[in-house]
Amino acid sequence: MKRLSALLFITLVLAFASGCTEEGGAPMDTVKQVDLERFMGKWYVIANIPTFVEKGAYNAVESYALNPDGTIATTFTFNKDGFDGPLKTHNPKGFVRDTTTNALWWMQFIWPFKADFRIVWLEPDYSITVIGRAKRDYVWIMARAPEISQAKYEEIVAFLGGLGYDTSKIEKVPQRPGG
Repeated sequence: MKRLSALLFITLVLAFASGCTEEGGAPMDTVKQVDLERFMGKWYVIANIPTFVEKGAYNAVESYALNPDGTIATTFTFNKDGFDGPLKTHNPKGFVRDTTTNALWWMQFIWPFKADFRIVWLEPDYSITVIGRAKRDYVWIMARAPEISQAKYEEIVAFLGGLGYDTSKIEKVPQRPGG
């Protein structure tokens, strides 16, 4: 049984990693410039096309901190399957790929594999951001507050449709202020 579990885990890692390292489809522009120090801090996940890890996430929060070597320490937390569900924490590491814009990163969940991470939307006041992937398989709408206006949400979803995302796959993440 242990061998079967290990084989299944390796298969999942390789399948996920191959999807993360390849880029496909039409080019996806990033924002022109990201001030990394302003971008650091706490972001509430407002909506996403969830990865298998994020299914059933409540109160999802992604926090970034700039390391002295230029990498990004990331802490992703959420409650599983309900506001009172068990707290889950993941700590991928970010790597800035394009230091001219600081908007194109790699995110490493499992060594040595790195996932495409593109900042495609960023409000001038750094209150809302959208992270996309060239493959258009996953996306994250995030904000400094646990909710955004419905009008802004609809504007972002329309923008993502214009990038080639299947917007029917985008799911709101339940957030409870103070949760």
